Amino acid sequence: MPNATHFTLFSGGAQGAEAEFGRQAELHGVQEVNFTFEGHRIERTRGIRVLTQEELAKKDVSLTYVSKLLARKFSNGPQIRMVLRTIMHQVDAGLEVFVVGTIQEDGTVKGGTGWGAEFAKICNKPLFVFCQEKRGWFTWDGDAWASVAAPTISHTHFTGTGTRFLEEAGKAAITDLFTRSFG
Repeated sequence: MPNATHFTLFSGGAQGAEAEFGRQAELHGVQEVNFTFEGHRIERTRGIRVLTQEELAKKDVSLTYVSKLLARKFSNGPQIRMVLRTIMHQVDAGLEVFVVGTIQEDGTVKGGTGWGAEFAKICNKPLFVFCQEKRGWFTWDGDAWASVAAPTISHTHFTGTGTRFLEEAGKAAITDLFTRSFG
């Protein structure tokens, strides 16, 4: 087993999947960095990294582009823009990306979480999604989702993100991922 203290989770600390990734990181002795912005309420208080306005601006992305890529409409409100920017910081920081959510028929991941998965694809990062609906892990092979039995965290810098609406199966998937990876 690798030494968990040499690993760092990059996340956002929000309720649901991100908070559970953080709880498991803390339980296993993994370092934790939670990207956030001034005025954003998150669940995790460990490893908070408040991004400056300049850092956030560097990750500005067209909501028209994101909406088209994910085949859904994102509001043009300042909150969603800031959340999408923090997700980009999370994905940039990790060398592999773990997501808990729902893979839709069109191959995208449901909700704002989908941007994290799509950005990981764009960055050619190893990407694993636990689909709560299908109750299993999938990896992106460059063209499509492929079922994978039991991924492990293999890079010392990794990203954990996902849905706010974490189900028991998703919570168990995160717990099992950390147990498989760190004992």
